[in-house]
Amino acid sequence: MSSTFEIEPVAPFRLDLTVWALRRRAGNAVDRWDGRSYRRALVVDEVAVDVEVTQTGSLLAPRLEVVATGGGPSVEAEVKRSLARLLGVHIDLAPFFRSAASESPLSDLVDRFMGVKPPRFATLFEGLANAVACQQLSLEVGVRLLNSLALSYGMAVGEPPEVAYTFPDAEALAGTDPSVLRALGFSWQKAVALIGLAESVECGDLRIGSLEQMDNSAAGVVLQRERGIGRWSAEYVLLRTLGRLDMFPGDDVGARNKLQRWLGLDTPPGYDEIRSALARWEPFAGLVYFHLLLDGLSESGSLNG
Repeated sequence: MSSTFEIEPVAPFRLDLTVWALRRRAGNAVDRWDGRSYRRALVVDEVAVDVEVTQTGSLLAPRLEVVATGGGPSVEAEVKRSLARLLGVHIDLAPFFRSAASESPLSDLVDRFMGVKPPRFATLFEGLANAVACQQLSLEVGVRLLNSLALSYGMAVGEPPEVAYTFPDAEALAGTDPSVLRALGFSWQKAVALIGLAESVECGDLRIGSLEQMDNSAAGVVLQRERGIGRWSAEYVLLRTLGRLDMFPGDDVGARNKLQRWLGLDTPPGYDEIRSALARWEPFAGLVYFHLLLDGLSESGSLNG
């Protein structure tokens, strides 16, 4: 059973740029892009649903056509809710555009990637798992680990060769033997941390609703009480899961290097130097982060794919 419906994002909006800000690497098997449509398997009422999103409207009058295959009566409402997080379709960036308009070099970057919205991971556990998987590894390796996690613990939807997998929820990982994750390529430390985080989410010690009520500092403290979550991981989750657009993960080596080149700095900036350099664009440091990510993807040729 398939249902088709539309979403009208807040303009301006470009699906391709937003999807690339979400998926980061071409090898991402959870958030898929074929050059025209975004594909994602989602769980709705404990059933895996295959979702395909295509932009039918323009940059300034955007419309998205959504086809959801599988699921029951609530599929449209639940898929719309998930896509609102994943693709940021309802976020109005007009204040950011006004701030950037007269601020070179940010204005040039914003013009190049006009239409990108800040994406968010679908769940708190997905954000935590992304942070752990990508710690001290290249994004390519981190994304491969996440793919393995989805393949092993996610729910399948579709028929071969078009089978897709949902990202697993915390319940699927809670209580897992770390040696099983070791066999997927995770280090022992990452495996133990990931299982511990799954258990904290599953038992309610970590709740996205509670974190959303806290400011950045308080939420960061709570996150860093968990094994495997340091300052970088906490800030990553704040930006990419809680949608704190004033957050630029200052310990992110790749982002730091991009910022150095973009601002023409002689040496890589330290954590405090990054905060100082971005102060003039507060509270939009996280949007600078996403734009620099797209800039790097453009340089590598990924955005053409």
